[in-house]
Amino acid sequence: MTKKQLKDPDMDRCVEIGRICACANLRRAARAVTQIYDRSLRPSGLRATQFALLMAVMVLGPLPVTTLAKKTRMDRTTLGRNLKLLEKKGMIRIKQGDDQRVREVSLIDYGKESIIKAIPYWKEAQGLIESGLGEEGMKNLLSDLSAVISLVRKL
Repeated sequence: MTKKQLKDPDMDRCVEIGRICACANLRRAARAVTQIYDRSLRPSGLRATQFALLMAVMVLGPLPVTTLAKKTRMDRTTLGRNLKLLEKKGMIRIKQGDDQRVREVSLIDYGKESIIKAIPYWKEAQGLIESGLGEEGMKNLLSDLSAVISLVRKL
């Protein structure tokens, strides 16, 4: 088929795909929610993604970068960029593990202090979402998101 023979996709079908597409809608919602958390966290000097990574390292670490990528469901390239930034800010340490092929991430004191400083700002953003959705809506959202993650792990 040549370029001249291509037809425009059916507009109604495209609108319907945009309305029902799980991926597009989850990404749109994630961007909107991230903007709320970023705005609230701004005084702490952290972005939502950085706060979430620091919390993950706090709870799970010290741990290999590969394990952190799996646990956070982040691709290695994106995770690497974020970790380098946190390391540059002096919040985490990345060092060679016992196995020279493994790099291990750990939270250091300034990272812990940054989490403590950021938690009140996180609570502000969390409160906005919770009050907007209501207790039952928040419970349903978290349950539905867990179900999506479980489904994807099975595929």
